[in-house]
Amino acid sequence: MRPGWADLEYTDKSFDEADLSEMRFERCSFAHCRFVDARLSESVISFCRFEECDFSRARMNAAILSDCSLAGCSFRNPDLFMSHFTNCRMLGSTFVEARMDGITISGGDWSWVSMRYQDLHDLNLSAIILVEADLYGADLTKSDFRDADLTRANMGRAKLGEADLRGAILTGVDLREADVKGARMDIAQAVHFARCYGAKIE
Repeated sequence: MRPGWADLEYTDKSFDEADLSEMRFERCSFAHCRFVDARLSESVISFCRFEECDFSRARMNAAILSDCSLAGCSFRNPDLFMSHFTNCRMLGSTFVEARMDGITISGGDWSWVSMRYQDLHDLNLSAIILVEADLYGADLTKSDFRDADLTRANMGRAKLGEADLRGAILTGVDLREADVKGARMDIAQAVHFARCYGAKIE
């Protein structure tokens, strides 16, 4: 691990194309900063705050982020292969054409995040907060949503084949356009699914 940064604050600073790989960041704050084409591979980032930062094309493969806040950040075409997010707050961040295979998400709040059309198959999203998350057209095949909060999430045209929805909160979620063939549901989800098609449960 290379020498790292601790307790630093940056605003409107560019780290474009910077080599920050294998570095440790602790309790740092970044507001409106750019990490376009930056290399953050295998970096360890803990208790840091990123506000409206741009991570376009950043290489973050095998990066470990824990107890961080990344609010309103843009992840356009980043490499997140085998990255780890633990108890992170990702409110309103957007992921476009992101490589997310092998990613690990443990706990945290991913409300209002946009992951439209992302390949998230076989992903463990159990107990994650995904309130009003935009998952339109996402491949969620075989993903685990047990006990996740999906309140008002956009699941239009999402692929939920063989996904596990047991215990998930689906209040306000319209499943009519989603592919749920083979999805595992408990009674509450089955009732919700029926109501999406106009059934009256008595």
